[in-house]
Amino acid sequence: MTANPHSESSQGLAPAVTYLEPSILVPVSTDHLAGSLRRGFAALSAALVLAPTIATAQYQTPADPVFGDPVDVSQEFRRLDPTYFVASQATSFDPATGTGTLRWDRYQRQTGYSFAKVDLDLARGRANEFPGTEYATDPALPFSISFVTPRTVRLRFSTRPGPLRDTTSLMLAGPPAVDRSWRVERTDSIITWTSAAGRVRLITRPWHIELYDASGKLLTRTMNVGEPKTYSSPTPFSFIRRASDLGRSTAAAFHLAHDEKIFGTGESFTRLNKRGQKLVLFTRDAMGSETPRFYKPIPFYLSSRGYGAFVHTSAPVTFDFGHDFDESAVLYTGDEVLDIFLFLGGPKQVLEEYTALTGRSPVPPLWSFGLWMSRITYKAEAEVREVAQKLRDHRIPTDVLHLDTGWFETDWQSNFEFSTSRFTNPRQMFADLKRQGFNISLWQLPYFTPRNNLYPEIVEKGLAVRNQAGVAAAEDAVLDMSNPEVVRWYQGKLGALLGLGAAAIKVDFGEGAPLTGLYASGRSGWYEHNLYPLRYNQVVFDLTRRVKGQDQGIIWARSAWAGSQRYPLHWGGDAENTDAAMAAQLRSGLSFGLSGFTYWSHDIGGFVAPTPRDLYRRWLPFGMLTSHSRAHGAPPKEPWEYDPAFVDEYRRAVELKYALMPYVYAQAKSSSVHGWPMLRTLFFEFPDDPTSWQIEDEYFLGSDLLVAPLFDSTDRRDVYLPPGSWVDYQTGQRYAGARWHEIAAGPIPIVLMVRDHAVIPHAAIAQSTAAMDWSRIELRVFSSDDAPATGLFSVPDGELQTLRLEAAGQGMALRNDPLRGRVIWRVTRGGAR
Repeated sequence: MTANPHSESSQGLAPAVTYLEPSILVPVSTDHLAGSLRRGFAALSAALVLAPTIATAQYQTPADPVFGDPVDVSQEFRRLDPTYFVASQATSFDPATGTGTLRWDRYQRQTGYSFAKVDLDLARGRANEFPGTEYATDPALPFSISFVTPRTVRLRFSTRPGPLRDTTSLMLAGPPAVDRSWRVERTDSIITWTSAAGRVRLITRPWHIELYDASGKLLTRTMNVGEPKTYSSPTPFSFIRRASDLGRSTAAAFHLAHDEKIFGTGESFTRLNKRGQKLVLFTRDAMGSETPRFYKPIPFYLSSRGYGAFVHTSAPVTFDFGHDFDESAVLYTGDEVLDIFLFLGGPKQVLEEYTALTGRSPVPPLWSFGLWMSRITYKAEAEVREVAQKLRDHRIPTDVLHLDTGWFETDWQSNFEFSTSRFTNPRQMFADLKRQGFNISLWQLPYFTPRNNLYPEIVEKGLAVRNQAGVAAAEDAVLDMSNPEVVRWYQGKLGALLGLGAAAIKVDFGEGAPLTGLYASGRSGWYEHNLYPLRYNQVVFDLTRRVKGQDQGIIWARSAWAGSQRYPLHWGGDAENTDAAMAAQLRSGLSFGLSGFTYWSHDIGGFVAPTPRDLYRRWLPFGMLTSHSRAHGAPPKEPWEYDPAFVDEYRRAVELKYALMPYVYAQAKSSSVHGWPMLRTLFFEFPDDPTSWQIEDEYFLGSDLLVAPLFDSTDRRDVYLPPGSWVDYQTGQRYAGARWHEIAAGPIPIVLMVRDHAVIPHAAIAQSTAAMDWSRIELRVFSSDDAPATGLFSVPDGELQTLRLEAAGQGMALRNDPLRGRVIWRVTRGGAR
C-alpha cells in the first residue's frame, strides 16, 4: 500500500486493531462488577474469534500507510466510489488506419447480501454528472490496433476524448516500426489480420480481441463482464474514474488457460512461475530477497502458450495472474492511456521482439566478467592496497576492487570526495592498482542527507524533487533526474571520479523517488517514480561511456524499469545469508533474464550478516557461474579470513570461471545480439519439454552449460536433465536426458553439466582478464560420438565466430579456421567416451 490519495487505506476503509488500556479503578457494586465481567468476557470471546480476520485484513490493507509503500492499483477496482466503464462494442473501426472508437458501458460496484455474507458485484450504472446533457453515460473513446513486426501487435485505448497521440518514450529504444505484411479480412462483425507468425481477430460486437498462433491455436483473448458465467465478480476489461481525484486507472483482462504458466515481471523473488500470484510492480527497496517487493519491476511477461505482453507505462502497475480469479490475467495500471504490446512466439522469439522494441544490452567490458571483491566496506587506502596484495599472494584471480560506503570522510555521506585522512593519493592508488590488474568501482547514491555538505547547494539550486509546498519531498534531497540541470551537475561530480581513475560507478538505490513529488518533467511521482531508475541508469551509463570509452560502458545498479537493460549491469540487492535467500536469488535472476536483461549479478554469500562457511563455499560457484560475479556484504568476504582450506576452495571456484572466460565472453556477445539472458531457464533452451517449464532451481549459463547449485548442506542433489545426452564437466560421467538423476558434485561444490556435441573454449588461468592469453585457446569437445561438435568464440576485439569440429583420425579437428592462424588451437576431449 501507499500514502497516495487514490488508495483505499487513505480513505480509512481498512480495519484497525484497537488496543485496550487499563482504566482508572473506582468503587463499584458486586452486581455491577459481575455484569461488567460477563460483558467483558463476551467481548473478549468475540475479539478472539475475530482477531485472525482483523489481523489478516490489516496485513492486506494497513490502516496507516507509510512513505514509500508500494501502490497496488488493483485495490481501486474493488471500491464502491469509482465509476466503472467496461469495454462493450466497437462503434467504428477503419482497418486501413487501425483506428476506431470503443463504447464503454457504465457500471458501479454494489453490495449484495445473501446467506450471512456481503458480496461486491458489478451492475449497470446510471449517469451521475450534471448537467447530464454534457456527459456521455456510455462514452465512445478512441482505440487502435497496429503492427510493429510480423510478431508484435500494439493495442492502445484512451480513457478520455481526443485522439491517441504518439509521444517520445524513454522505455522504448526508438519509435515503434510499422509492419505492413499483415493481411486483413473483414466481415460484418469480425476483422482478422494474419501474418506468418499468427492471427489477430477483432470482434466488434460484443467487443473482443483474440490472439492466435500460426497453426490457428487460440492463445488468449480479452475477458468481459459475465465471462465465464460465475457467481464471482472478476474484473473485466475496463477502466475506472476515481472519485478521489477524477483520474483514471485501467484493467486489461485476458484469458488464462487451465495449464498456462507465466514468467518474467522483472527481478521477482517469488516462485518462478507467476501463475496464481498478484505482483505489485512498483520500485521499492525490497529489503532483502525473501519478500514480494521489487528492486526491479518490469511490466512484461511471457506465457508458456507462446506469447508475451508488455504494458507500456511508468505509472503503478499490478499484474494479477489468476490470483483473484484463476481463469483471468488482469493487467492493472494507473495510467490514463492503456498501451499494450503483444508478442507471438516461443520464449526466444518473444524476448527478441520485446528487446527489439525496448532495447538490448551492449556487451560490458571484458574485465567486468572477472571477480569483483568487496565488503561493506573498505575504508582506507592502506586497506585497499593490502586486500589487492593478498589476492595476488593467494593467487585468487580478481579484476575489480569495489569501495562501498566508506571512502568518504563520513561513512554513507556521499559527497563524491575521498576522505583526506584515510586516502593519501587516490589518483596514484588507481594507477598502481591498475598496473596490478585491478579496476576500481565506487559506491554512491542520489539521496543527500541534511548533514551532507552538498545538501544546501542541492536545495538552493532546486536540484531536488520538490513537494507541493516547494520544498524537498523527502527527508533527504533526492536528485530530480528529469531535470537537465541536475544531470549536468551530477555528471560533473561523477565525471571527476571517472577521470581520476575509477572504472565503474555503483548506481545504488533509486527505488525511492517520492510518489507525491513534483518533477521538472512536469509530471508527478505517479509517473516519475517507476521511471526514476531508468533515468538514473542512463545518466551514469552514458557518462561512463563518454569518459572511459564506448567499449567501457558499465554501471553496477540495484534499481531498474523497462528499458534499463540498455544500461548494464544490475545486481540482486541485499540478500539474506541463508539457503532460502540463495534460491530466491536464482529465481530472481532467471525472472530478470526473462524480462529482457542479458546481464545480472548478486552478492555471493548474501549481504546482511557474516556468511557461514558452508553456505559461502556452496554459493561461490553459483556466483561465479553467472554473467558477473561479486563477493560483497558484511565482513568477512575475503577467503583468508576463514581458513587455509577455504582459500584453496575459493581459488578453485574462481579459477573455473577464468578458465571458462572464452566461453563466457562468446556467450555474452551472442546473448547481446539476440536480447537473450546469459542466465537461462531450462525451458528457454528446451521449450518443447514439459518438465523443463517446472524447474526453478537449475539454469543454463549460455547455451551449453547446465548448472545445478547446492541449496542444502550436502554434496549431491537431484538434477533434471532435458532431452539429449549430457556430460558432467567435473567427472566426465555421461547421463541420459529427459529424466531425473541423483548427481554428486565434483571437487567444486556444484553440479555442472555440458550439452552433448558442445565445444567449450578455455583459456589458461591468469590473475586478471588483462593478463589472459587469447592467442592460445583450448577447445574442449564434449561429444558421445564422432558427430560434429560446435561452439562459439570471439577474441575481445573481434567478431563472434561459430567453430565446427569434425572427426579426424582418433580425435577432432577444427574445420575452416575463422581466425586464420591468429589463434593457436589445442583440441581436447571433455569426459570419457
